[in-house]
Amino acid sequence: MSAPQMPHMPHIGVLPSGALGTIADVSGVTVGHCTLDQGPIQTGVTVIRAHRDDPYRQKVPAAASVINGFGKSIGLVQIEELGVLETPIALTNTFGVAAVAQAQIRAAIASNPQIGREWPTVNPLVFECNDGYLNDLQALAIQETHYAQALDRAAASFDRGSVGAGRGMSCFDLKGGIGSSSRVVSVAGRGFTVGALVLANFGRLPMLTVDGVPIGRELAPAQRTQAAHAAVSKPEQGSIIMIAATDAPLDARQLKRLSMRAAAGLARTGSAYGHGSGDIALAFSTAWTVAHDGDFVSTPPLLNDARLDPLFHACADSVEQAIVDALWSATSVTGRDGHTRLSLRDAVPDLEQRLEQRSA
Repeated sequence: MSAPQMPHMPHIGVLPSGALGTIADVSGVTVGHCTLDQGPIQTGVTVIRAHRDDPYRQKVPAAASVINGFGKSIGLVQIEELGVLETPIALTNTFGVAAVAQAQIRAAIASNPQIGREWPTVNPLVFECNDGYLNDLQALAIQETHYAQALDRAAASFDRGSVGAGRGMSCFDLKGGIGSSSRVVSVAGRGFTVGALVLANFGRLPMLTVDGVPIGRELAPAQRTQAAHAAVSKPEQGSIIMIAATDAPLDARQLKRLSMRAAAGLARTGSAYGHGSGDIALAFSTAWTVAHDGDFVSTPPLLNDARLDPLFHACADSVEQAIVDALWSATSVTGRDGHTRLSLRDAVPDLEQRLEQRSA
């Protein structure tokens, strides 16, 4: 029997997407996964590469915004200070951060033996979300080899949903995970792309909003009952990592401003950035690089701040779309102690009709 057709995913906003509809529409950006699907072990690693060159020797400008800081990521302090990436961006579970950071350090040293000797140390960059509902975190299943596998598989075409770091993640009490999207804009007569990738692990079902339609209220059982009120009131303890890439010529200060607009896309889906939520956004540009051993930095003409609004719009829309994509792409997963998260496809087989009725 063939699988049921998934309802058509709504396109958020009016800006067009790129050809792939993912972060890989930003030229040179690739993504790879390593997925662990072994009974109570439901987790993995996802790696985003900004370009194919050595990231330590050719650093790209970047900046991060912490929307709510209940998180255990590594590498953000130096990003804030220096405004560049020195390794690929890695995503994993909360207890896997140390192993993945170690793997990033080893990979950098293997390519550049001077690191930590004649050259400065390397700044690993690892983001995390807590997948402990589906995954046995205490097993410490993530190993250095899993990062290497994800890195080796990085490509412009990649899966989304219950894969890589997204394998054990939940979103609005449904199956979450990896989502991605892109938007194309015109600025000062030139075309630029903003692409987003999210690790979505947040939200309560009654809060879920898709393209302005509060469908979570209808999906949550008996929403007006005392039990439903308790579900809405339950503390938000999830997290989301939002990565935005662009080919627009921006410096780290401007990228900081761009990363902040990811919060707008997140809020539109129903998040209130709860006390226990780790909501972090990072933006980087592929328009120019910083040579590790150069005396001077050559930058292209940077966009005037007054011309950034289209990129801000694209960032908000692409992050919102990427969250929706994570829900649309996910498959149901059963993991630790029989815990199950249903995919949107399995939980709401008549979703398309519901969306049409609500938006009519």
